[in-house]
Amino acid sequence: MLEGRAREMGLGGLSKLSLADARRKAAEHRLLLVDKTDPIDKRKAERAAKQIETARSMTFDDCARAYVDAHRPAWRHAKHFQQWTNSLARHVSPVLGAHPVQPIDTALVMKVLEPLWATKPETASRIRGRVEVVLDWARVRGYRAGENPARWRGHLDDLLPARSKVRKVKHYRALPYTDMGAFMAHLRSRPGVGASALAFLILTAARSSEVADARWAEID
Repeated sequence: MLEGRAREMGLGGLSKLSLADARRKAAEHRLLLVDKTDPIDKRKAERAAKQIETARSMTFDDCARAYVDAHRPAWRHAKHFQQWTNSLARHVSPVLGAHPVQPIDTALVMKVLEPLWATKPETASRIRGRVEVVLDWARVRGYRAGENPARWRGHLDDLLPARSKVRKVKHYRALPYTDMGAFMAHLRSRPGVGASALAFLILTAARSSEVADARWAEID
């Protein structure tokens, strides 16, 4: 009875709990009643806290796998899945993979990005974006709280130079169209699939990835 209200509470299964243990637990719960504490509410709160603690022990790799599994059906190409999993496995997992997702901070994110930012800015930028997305997913699912340490604007942009300023993009010169005939003849004289693929690309204006991944069943 608590404040005139009767409540029933189980103490555990007969096969797992001795009579002495049941009496001890009952005595502990009666002491809670003296302080006007509902033992049922206390037990529920303890279980909820344990569930939260378990959830927040999720590692970055756990969250990354869950994010990829959840979004993979919406990705049109298998290549997108491979790029995600390969880049995270190669560059992120060695640093963040085994870390619980909750305490991941800016210092850890920088440990991932700094070695790549000056030499591979495009790769580093994509990795940063993927880490940010995984941490956002973890926050929404309740596995972490607080600001996202991988966000760019107003945060990492104060610590890292803009990607465009790290290494200036240098484009290859275009082949003058007047030289195209001779170039195509040269391609036809070269053995191997690479020359044939380049000639096919030029004649069809297909994307390079479409040519590289093409199958004979797709060709009329």
